[in-house]
Amino acid sequence: MKARLPKQNQGGAQSMNAMIRQAQKMQDEISELQEDIEARSFTSTSGGGAVTVTVSGKKTIQSLEIKPEVVDPEDIDMLQDLIISAVNEAINQVEEVTETEMSKVTGGVSLPDLF
Repeated sequence: MKARLPKQNQGGAQSMNAMIRQAQKMQDEISELQEDIEARSFTSTSGGGAVTVTVSGKKTIQSLEIKPEVVDPEDIDMLQDLIISAVNEAINQVEEVTETEMSKVTGGVSLPDLF
């Protein structure tokens, strides 16, 4: 009596190569997206436009504009709060755009510690 052995999956190496190519393509797309986002600027305002901040995609402040009418030597705390609010909002914009556009590349798969 002959034993019937299952045929080996000969497409395994081809499937693995295809998967590696797909992963490399995704990695290239992620790198391009990172460069694109880092080259962008994100602007936010607070206090009805009293403070405007522009942040790069690398989350560094590029510019800060303060309207003279909000500079009150008696109320420095308010000015500081306006600046902090504008900076935090601009950084949040960078993170939201990064997350949204990254999910398009990764198909919604979360890749922790990518950014």
